[in-house]
Amino acid sequence: MVEQVSSKSVKAISRYVRMAPNKVRRVATQIVGKNYKDALLILEFMPYSACQPVMATLKSAAANAEHNLGLSKDELVIDNCFVDQGPIIKRVRPRAQGRAYSIHKHTSHITVYLK
Repeated sequence: MVEQVSSKSVKAISRYVRMAPNKVRRVATQIVGKNYKDALLILEFMPYSACQPVMATLKSAAANAEHNLGLSKDELVIDNCFVDQGPIIKRVRPRAQGRAYSIHKHTSHITVYLK
Protein backbone atom coordinates (compact mmCIF):
# COMPACT_ATOMS: atom_id res chain seq x y z
CA MET A 1 0.00 0.00 0.00
CA VAL A 2 1.48 3.34 -1.07
CA GLU A 3 0.79 6.33 1.16
CA GLN A 4 -0.05 9.71 -0.32
CA VAL A 5 1.54 12.39 1.82
CA SER A 6 1.48 16.10 1.02
CA SER A 7 4.74 17.87 0.22
CA LYS A 8 4.59 20.05 3.36
CA SER A 9 4.26 17.14 5.76
CA VAL A 10 6.80 16.24 8.40
CA LYS A 11 7.33 12.83 9.92
CA ALA A 12 8.94 11.15 12.88
CA ILE A 13 9.51 7.43 13.39
CA SER A 14 10.09 5.51 16.61
CA ARG A 15 11.43 2.06 15.90
CA TYR A 16 11.71 -1.09 18.00
CA VAL A 17 9.32 0.08 20.72
CA ARG A 18 8.89 -2.88 23.11
CA MET A 19 5.10 -2.97 23.00
CA ALA A 20 2.63 -5.00 20.97
CA PRO A 21 1.43 -3.16 17.81
CA ASN A 22 -2.27 -3.74 18.48
CA LYS A 23 -1.96 -2.01 21.87
CA VAL A 24 -0.23 0.98 20.33
CA ARG A 25 -2.70 1.18 17.42
CA ARG A 26 -5.55 1.54 19.91
CA VAL A 27 -3.96 4.82 21.04
CA ALA A 28 -2.60 6.03 17.67
CA THR A 29 -6.00 5.97 15.94
CA GLN A 30 -7.42 8.38 18.52
CA ILE A 31 -5.22 11.32 17.49
CA VAL A 32 -5.47 11.25 13.67
CA GLY A 33 -7.03 14.48 12.38
CA LYS A 34 -6.55 16.38 15.65
CA ASN A 35 -4.34 19.43 16.05
CA TYR A 36 -1.07 19.13 17.96
CA LYS A 37 -2.21 20.57 21.30
CA ASP A 38 -5.44 18.54 21.39
CA ALA A 39 -3.52 15.35 20.57
CA LEU A 40 -1.07 15.97 23.42
CA LEU A 41 -3.97 16.56 25.79
CA ILE A 42 -5.68 13.34 24.70
CA LEU A 43 -2.49 11.30 25.07
CA GLU A 44 -1.70 12.79 28.47
CA PHE A 45 -4.97 11.71 30.05
CA MET A 46 -5.58 8.34 28.38
CA PRO A 47 -4.98 5.45 30.81
CA TYR A 48 -2.81 3.33 28.48
CA SER A 49 0.94 2.81 28.77
CA ALA A 50 1.18 2.99 24.97
CA CYS A 51 0.54 6.74 25.20
CA GLN A 52 4.14 7.45 26.25
CA PRO A 53 5.92 6.27 23.07
CA VAL A 54 3.20 7.78 20.84
CA MET A 55 3.53 11.10 22.67
CA ALA A 56 7.32 11.02 22.33
CA THR A 57 7.03 10.39 18.58
CA LEU A 58 4.48 13.19 18.23
CA LYS A 59 6.74 15.64 20.07
CA SER A 60 9.65 14.60 17.86
CA ALA A 61 7.61 15.22 14.70
CA ALA A 62 6.58 18.67 16.01
CA ALA A 63 10.21 19.51 16.78
CA ASN A 64 11.17 18.40 13.25
CA ALA A 65 8.47 20.67 11.78
CA GLU A 66 9.57 23.61 13.89
CA HIS A 67 13.30 23.18 13.26
CA ASN A 68 13.40 22.00 9.65
CA LEU A 69 10.46 23.87 8.09
CA GLY A 70 9.98 26.75 10.53
CA LEU A 71 6.33 25.85 11.21
CA SER A 72 4.56 26.87 14.40
CA LYS A 73 3.39 24.09 16.72
CA ASP A 74 0.00 25.83 17.05
CA GLU A 75 -0.76 25.26 13.35
CA LEU A 76 0.21 21.59 13.16
CA VAL A 77 -2.38 18.87 12.49
CA ILE A 78 -1.80 15.12 12.65
CA ASP A 79 -2.13 13.99 9.04
CA ASN A 80 -1.52 10.30 9.64
CA CYS A 81 -0.35 8.06 12.44
CA PHE A 82 0.22 4.37 11.99
CA VAL A 83 1.93 1.50 13.74
CA ASP A 84 3.77 -1.34 12.03
CA GLN A 85 4.96 -4.58 13.56
CA GLY A 86 8.66 -4.83 14.32
CA PRO A 87 10.72 -7.95 14.86
CA ILE A 88 9.55 -10.45 17.47
CA ILE A 89 12.00 -11.27 20.24
CA LYS A 90 11.71 -14.99 21.01
CA ARG A 91 12.39 -16.43 24.45
CA VAL A 92 11.87 -19.87 26.01
CA ARG A 93 10.25 -20.58 29.37
CA PRO A 94 11.12 -23.92 31.00
CA ARG A 95 8.11 -25.98 32.10
CA ALA A 96 7.54 -29.25 33.90
CA GLN A 97 8.86 -32.60 32.66
CA GLY A 98 11.47 -31.09 30.35
CA ARG A 99 9.02 -29.15 28.21
CA ALA A 100 9.52 -25.56 27.07
CA TYR A 101 6.97 -22.85 26.24
CA SER A 102 7.91 -20.14 23.78
CA ILE A 103 7.45 -16.48 24.72
CA HIS A 104 7.08 -13.91 21.94
CA LYS A 105 7.93 -10.32 22.85
CA HIS A 106 6.45 -8.04 20.19
CA THR A 107 7.93 -4.75 19.02
CA SER A 108 6.42 -1.83 17.12
CA HIS A 109 7.45 0.91 14.70
CA ILE A 110 5.42 4.13 15.25
CA THR A 111 5.19 6.70 12.43
CA VAL A 112 3.56 10.13 12.80
CA TYR A 113 2.95 12.56 9.90
CA LEU A 114 2.15 16.22 10.62
CA LYS A 115 1.03 18.90 8.21
